[in-house]
Amino acid sequence: MYRDDFLKEAERIVCSDRESQYGAPEDSFGLIAELWTAYLGSETIQVDPEDVAAMMTLLKIARIRYGVFKADSWIDAIGYLACGAEIACNSSDGLQIQTVGGKHRAE
Repeated sequence: MYRDDFLKEAERIVCSDRESQYGAPEDSFGLIAELWTAYLGSETIQVDPEDVAAMMTLLKIARIRYGVFKADSWIDAIGYLACGAEIACNSSDGLQIQTVGGKHRAE
């Protein structure tokens, strides 16, 4: 496979298959964010839909790093990043960068 094959497959999956199965990413990631926030049980940690996309991408990266080659992991990571970027761009706040303890952090 070539890079355009990965991009096309991620687009096909994210824009048709997954949306018809699980609904719009902003809705399902929003619900996941609420559940993860409740599970963490902390009033200081608020998981947002963009965080869900980033953390699911990290899950895929861990599988890529420690597993055998599987195109699906790469394609899913591309899809999660695309969904997260769309959610961040369309959120009411947009993607904000702030400095926390000398480090940059996106909010």
